[in-house]
Amino acid sequence: MLRFEPISLEKQDAYRKRLAASTVTASDYSFVNLWGWAQEYGLAWAWGDDLVWIRQSWPEEVYWAPVGCLGEARWADALAGLGESSPVFTRVPRNIAFLWEKSFPGKVEVNEVRDQWDYLYSVEDLVKLSGNRYHKKKNLLNQFRKRYDYAYHDLDPKILEKIIAMQKRWCVWKDCESSELLAAENRVVVRLLRAWSRLRNITGGAVFVNGEDAAFCIAERFSPNILIMHAEKGFTEYIGIYQAINQMFLAAHHEYRLVNRQQDLGEAGLRKAKLSYHPVDFVHKYRVRFL
Repeated sequence: MLRFEPISLEKQDAYRKRLAASTVTASDYSFVNLWGWAQEYGLAWAWGDDLVWIRQSWPEEVYWAPVGCLGEARWADALAGLGESSPVFTRVPRNIAFLWEKSFPGKVEVNEVRDQWDYLYSVEDLVKLSGNRYHKKKNLLNQFRKRYDYAYHDLDPKILEKIIAMQKRWCVWKDCESSELLAAENRVVVRLLRAWSRLRNITGGAVFVNGEDAAFCIAERFSPNILIMHAEKGFTEYIGIYQAINQMFLAAHHEYRLVNRQQDLGEAGLRKAKLSYHPVDFVHKYRVRFL
């Protein structure tokens, strides 16, 4: 039987090796996301010989897809280690969902979950903002550049306390305590910032206006080609602030080809905003139930 234990910083390098071997690109499975949200979702992991299994306990008890050498797994034996006859999995990437469907014909129920799709964008497109489709974004960015005395900085330990203070001010402004999701996200952002020096591959940027913090973002170097955006906050009293932090951060990291800006959770306004940046692809995810 598999033994589940808390997500730990000490195993992040070993986890990343198994994640790289799995070809999984969904943002959910990045270590920064996994560790950052572990307390909010009650996440735990179990280490098998070849795979790492992830279990979620809140708001429902459900499993996430395993990571590791998926092609070499003996799935019947591996799944037996969960000790459940009908396990349910969420956030399952397409390749694993289809692999299970093929391996267990007639014994799995697979349903695509649109609200959990990750949005993938071309870094080059979001830096250049060329053409009519980005006209409004480019116009807002130009307004920001003309109106304000601004400076962009990559996040580093010297300014982390300022960014933590900004996150707290942003939360007061947005009344985070009135929203379960915003309150949880606030705890996650502060947790990541406090553990900055111990997290591998974490990065980010901040925009200051007249020396005052105006926006910041937290991201992760997920692979040689992909960045994952974990958080992005700004004060909209500065016209074009979100266009500014997005473009300036990516311009400073233009060596990456794609940026994963995660899912929209089914929120209509968020979906509209994400589509307005013209994704080049999606990471499809599924809910899988073994019958």
